[in-house]
Amino acid sequence: MQRELKLQWLLLGAFLTSFGNSFVWPLTTVYIHDQLHQSLTVAGLVLMFFSGANVLGSVLAGMFFDRVRPQRLMVAGLLGAILTMLVMVAWNQWPAYPLLLTIIGFFNGWLLTLLNSFGTRLRGHDGRFIFNMIYFFNNLGMVFGTTIAGPIYELAQNQVGPLFIITASLYAIFILVVIRYYRLPVTPSQHASADRPAVALPRVNAQVIWTLCLGLMLTWLVYAQWSSNMSVYITSKGVSLTLYSLLWTINGLLVITFQLVINWLNKWIKNDYHYVYFGLATIALSFAILLVANNYVWFVLGMVVLTLGETTAFPMIPALVNQLTPLEAKGKYQGLLNAMIAVGKALGPLAGGLVIEALGYRLLFVLCLAVALAITAVVGIVTQEKKGAVQHF
Repeated sequence: MQRELKLQWLLLGAFLTSFGNSFVWPLTTVYIHDQLHQSLTVAGLVLMFFSGANVLGSVLAGMFFDRVRPQRLMVAGLLGAILTMLVMVAWNQWPAYPLLLTIIGFFNGWLLTLLNSFGTRLRGHDGRFIFNMIYFFNNLGMVFGTTIAGPIYELAQNQVGPLFIITASLYAIFILVVIRYYRLPVTPSQHASADRPAVALPRVNAQVIWTLCLGLMLTWLVYAQWSSNMSVYITSKGVSLTLYSLLWTINGLLVITFQLVINWLNKWIKNDYHYVYFGLATIALSFAILLVANNYVWFVLGMVVLTLGETTAFPMIPALVNQLTPLEAKGKYQGLLNAMIAVGKALGPLAGGLVIEALGYRLLFVLCLAVALAITAVVGIVTQEKKGAVQHF
């Protein structure tokens, strides 16, 4: 009898991937600006190409997941990432660095989508619990990785080679886990004959899925202001860069704490959409707080509210998409969702920067608040209107 993937191995994969990836992206802007002597605008463009490749990797991985043995796809993605990183150990100057980083972005989207797609095929656990735990371990890896990436970078005298060696080593460990444990039953679409019709997603399901995907993309566009343009605003208020960085340490620790609470609440709150509505509205509230924030305590409060919102909404949306898609198309729509997230992350810093230059920070916060509230309203109206007609799988 074929051994099937267990939740603990999926979560280990999420941790290792996030841990390794957090050695790559946090220091990109600093490295490009300080060591490669490029402007911040160029650094922003590099990150945009990184996110664009992430979109492509997400879409392709989702499509292939439903047609090819997922274990082979995961091994291929890890091997590609490892080889690229080993090349970057030797060639990490300009222009090799941004070109190779774009390839890393592709494999990053590939791996994240496959992890979520594997989560749709686990048995014996509620889907909400699975995606909450994936989100939990992704953030746990990020907290550990970002905590030690800076000191290692400094010990290496501002060289990124050692970081890529560590990430490649973590991915190599992950390959061994994948070969041993990442086995799934073959679905009909993976050995479909030519005369087998394509799986038809009910139209109402497609409407709800696209609403959730577009809503999450716009939410990430808004959310990205906290991780990009807010650093300049907060430091302009007399807050040190160290204290700004501490906000993200608080974010990571609170994600872990809130996830434990949400897993406990799942015993009583059965309507998944309520989590989404609450989370989206809470993210909007974080920008209302910024409108009145005038010291560091207010910024901490804003971060606490933002984290509560993301922890509530972000893992629940892929769980809902999983419920609304048939087995043969789960990878495709998880890939679409991850692609939308990557688009929001890519466009957010640029869009925010343009608004700041034209209108200033205060109007940016007003605009983000309005967009986040509009997203909450649209998602709420569409899902409530369609919930009686959707088909669950």
